[in-house]
Amino acid sequence: MKQTALSRVLFVGAHPDDETVMAGGTLAMLTARGVTVTVLCATDGRGGEDGGVPEAATLEGRARVRERELRCAADALGVQEVILLGYVDPPIGPDETLYPFTDDEETLIAQIAAIIRQTRAQVILTHGSDGEYGHPAHAQVHRAVLGAVRQSAPEVWVYGVAGHLPDVEDRLWNVSDPAHLALDITPWFEAKHAAMLCHRTQHALFKRRRHLRTVREAVRTLETFHRHHPPAPIDALPDDPFAATLLAAGAWQPLHSR
Repeated sequence: MKQTALSRVLFVGAHPDDETVMAGGTLAMLTARGVTVTVLCATDGRGGEDGGVPEAATLEGRARVRERELRCAADALGVQEVILLGYVDPPIGPDETLYPFTDDEETLIAQIAAIIRQTRAQVILTHGSDGEYGHPAHAQVHRAVLGAVRQSAPEVWVYGVAGHLPDVEDRLWNVSDPAHLALDITPWFEAKHAAMLCHRTQHALFKRRRHLRTVREAVRTLETFHRHHPPAPIDALPDDPFAATLLAAGAWQPLHSR
């Protein structure tokens, strides 16, 4: 594929906060470099925690609050556009059972394909093949993005977040997706932290998972990516506009010394 300058990126996530937790530093880096970034969120987030926020006590209220949180986070990251598909986010079941959000993936694929055309995205960032920690909704979005690209936009590059980074423990890693590239997002830490502060209904969750005291401590400073489309050998440097932009920002190949 012909190398071109990166100008338009689409992040496709399952829930409000996925854009920030998984790739907030990278999105802030991209927007700071003049890249137009759109965030597409599949669900309304009502299945998440209410965080003790009074307006989020009901499921309908939580959906409204989480949309506001998402738009706040997008502003903090410099994201130009937020699109919500509005799927109802299923509540967490017994023993923290997680669920996909639709049984009609063909419609989801068609919706994502339409937004790829609308945004004229060159690169899509989305969930990894394992759904990070095994979340079925994340894995569903991953499948739908690849389906949309293969059917309607084969020229678009697709990267999954949370590529597995050797020798670094993190419950988010997609162990099936070794990272092609890793970026230390410390230069964009404050933007990512500000975006995480926007997601106030999820603050207790951010801290509880890793036994932390503050949201600031929960900000991951390593963001990693695996290229899914077109597939790339893991021992080769991907040749595409996203990879070139990450490398210019200080990214490295985890299988090689920094």
